[in-house]
Amino acid sequence: MQLIPFNRKKVNKTDQELLNVFLENRDIEILGELYSRYMYLIYGVCLKYFKEPEKSKDVVIELFEKVQTEIQKHEVKNFKSWLYVVTKNFCLMELRKTKAGGIILVSNDEELAGFMENECELHPIDGGANENLETALNDCIKKLKPEQQKCIRLFYFENKCYREIAELLKLEERKVKSFIQNGKRNLKICLEKQ
Repeated sequence: MQLIPFNRKKVNKTDQELLNVFLENRDIEILGELYSRYMYLIYGVCLKYFKEPEKSKDVVIELFEKVQTEIQKHEVKNFKSWLYVVTKNFCLMELRKTKAGGIILVSNDEELAGFMENECELHPIDGGANENLETALNDCIKKLKPEQQKCIRLFYFENKCYREIAELLKLEERKVKSFIQNGKRNLKICLEKQ
């Protein structure tokens, strides 16, 4: 699946070296080389969410365009991890568009990163929503701390991003992310008890 040509002379550079060169020069070929190192991993993540090879291939190409703009807005310390999170979030947003009112939960980023290596099941509720699960999930959400509850509802039910939630609740983005991650963990624990 060679989607993006890259210059073979730069192959021996580390991710960070390539990223630094790209950020200095804005040379799309440099970013293409860096991105191409992880295309199979990105494709694997997309396939896990969409379960359609052609859709997943299309998303790999779409994501490259998104990465070009997003990478300039963030301070990226670990390209592979950052790219994984961007991929996961993109897939979740696409799924939310098709499942109006549905809830898609996944485990924390560390567990998800493990998927890239071993393709394990991501979360007990990744398999798809059903009526019993929705009821149990709503019951568990009510048991969360108020901040976690608000952030989870805004993120999963109203499809708000971290920045929008931070503005609405007058919180720092890192606090929002923390509330969502802790809320997801607490929801998983609650669902496993039921």
